[in-house]
Amino acid sequence: MAVIDVHAHIYPEKIAERAVGAVGEFYLVDMYGQGTAAHLLASKEQAPLTHFVVHSVATKPSAVASINDFIAEQCRLHPEFIGFMAMHQDLEDPETEIERAVGLGLRGMKLHPDTQKVNMDDPRLMRIYGMIEGRLPLIVHTGDYRTDFSHPRRLKNILRTFPNLVVDAAHFGGWSVPEIGYDVLHEENVLIDVSSSLAFLGNRRTRELVSLWGADRVMFGSDFPMWDPASEYDTFTSLGFSDGDLEKMLWKNAERFTGVRV
Repeated sequence: MAVIDVHAHIYPEKIAERAVGAVGEFYLVDMYGQGTAAHLLASKEQAPLTHFVVHSVATKPSAVASINDFIAEQCRLHPEFIGFMAMHQDLEDPETEIERAVGLGLRGMKLHPDTQKVNMDDPRLMRIYGMIEGRLPLIVHTGDYRTDFSHPRRLKNILRTFPNLVVDAAHFGGWSVPEIGYDVLHEENVLIDVSSSLAFLGNRRTRELVSLWGADRVMFGSDFPMWDPASEYDTFTSLGFSDGDLEKMLWKNAERFTGVRV
């Protein structure tokens, strides 16, 4: 059986330490990983992980192209990787970069409204969603109790405007806000991943949320380098889900989401 981690960040070795440190400072957490492709791949030695959806976030428009080049190169070097492109709301010609990224073999897009300091449903991003609707899946950070940039209600606005946009509302669709993602998004055409959630929610609440969403809509993800993919796998698979539900959540839903058969 394949196991796909749908949420893993990687960085070039020369900036990885700095990038990981910045993420840790932003979230006020101790980071697990080094943020390199090599360290991510090492997790395969500790758990039956077979594939990773890899990406990085562009916090300025000038970084978009270089990130996409890096992710594409890592995917060429490592067939275990499924690459998602970066985008920034202020990129001058997003359509051209989308075409270029698709030509590089990238299979989707990743956005993080909180670190990019933009409302998820900002008109600049809405224009970009129109470009990828029905073409590229989107992973979007959803929910942060400290800010409003990524509130689930904003994603609801997006999904109502672009009903054919394929979206992973990361982190259980926003578990950390008072009006949790399920309350806002359960009627929408959206999948969710479990990354950066298990340690905060605990076993019982995790099982409850999986039951609410349904196994057909849940995908395994670690949020490396914040967490250890192998440990996250061990935790998630120990929660008593049926073999059939685990198959869906560990790889079948991710195949459907990415459009990549593994």
